[in-house]
Amino acid sequence: MAKKKGNPWTSISEIILWLLFVALIFPAAFAGYAVGHYTSLGKPPKTVMVTTTVGSTSSTPTTTTSPMTTTTTSSSGGDVAAGKTVFTSSSCSGCHTFKAAGASGALGPNLDTAIAADAAADNNMSIEDFVRESISNPDAYIAKNYTGGIMQPDGGSSLTPKQLDDLVAFIVANTNQ
Repeated sequence: MAKKKGNPWTSISEIILWLLFVALIFPAAFAGYAVGHYTSLGKPPKTVMVTTTVGSTSSTPTTTTSPMTTTTTSSSGGDVAAGKTVFTSSSCSGCHTFKAAGASGALGPNLDTAIAADAAADNNMSIEDFVRESISNPDAYIAKNYTGGIMQPDGGSSLTPKQLDDLVAFIVANTNQ
């Protein structure tokens, strides 16, 4: 009895379909990973437990607790809580007074009180733009009763763009405007 020979085009078609499937699955998997990983910027959000008390017909209310994720951001996209870490780790507290960071330095301007007035004096800039410029180019505007050249001239270049956004968000969110 002779062995029946199959259609060669069927097996070639199957091989091509499998190769196409394998070739497309890896980019799709990578795209899913990238979107999931980079939308959180590699940092897990803070988890806050929210407790809600709901009145009931019985004499004791029912209490439920569920997790809720929150992150405080500014209009520039900076994370206020992460900005506090940048402030303390970058030695800003050694020169500036800033209650939100527990800082009491006296070498640089008091960030609790001086920012709004200095931003207005510097071409009436928005507070956020003024803070960003003051970090990135500290001698662009010298506050009254202070001298230039004290803060590193490239203060912002040692920070990543994300750290700079976070630091600006922290200072703006906690300054008296």
